[in-house]
Amino acid sequence: MSWIENRFEPGLIVTSLDFALNWGRKNSLWPMTFGLACCAIEMMAVSASRFDLDRFGAGAFRATPRQADLMIVAGTVNYKMADRVRRLYHQMADPKYVIAMGACTVGGGPYFKWGYNVVKGVDLVVPVDVYVPGCPPRPEALLEGIMRLQDKISRQTLARPAKVATPSFAGVA
Repeated sequence: MSWIENRFEPGLIVTSLDFALNWGRKNSLWPMTFGLACCAIEMMAVSASRFDLDRFGAGAFRATPRQADLMIVAGTVNYKMADRVRRLYHQMADPKYVIAMGACTVGGGPYFKWGYNVVKGVDLVVPVDVYVPGCPPRPEALLEGIMRLQDKISRQTLARPAKVATPSFAGVA
């Protein structure tokens, strides 16, 4: 028996603030309905009963960026659409996360070489947290991407980053 056992009243929960906040964030992701091309059909299939995105707490697709905290960019991003993607990203509340779904979103897809109007990766427009490759990726791949995002969220902390001591070179010739 350790020194801490039987020291607290029954029903008292002891945890860290980081763990509690990250648990709530990772289990209540609200993705925004944002499909641009054929990958959006696979994204819709994930929320259907066969794959059941609700068991991960991410089944409540929102139609407005002000209610969403996850943007799943699914499909080809053109330069004309890139400005709208960036605007929607900035309208989302913090903390916000982005999943790039599909080969066209990740790196331009088959339009990479000759498609003058295709953005060569959505990470040039918004910061991406998780990449889901494939053309189009299977619904299981998107579920895996959401699980990787949940792992990333659970490792976040509210603490300030440690100050790194930088050497001073004043007076060195």
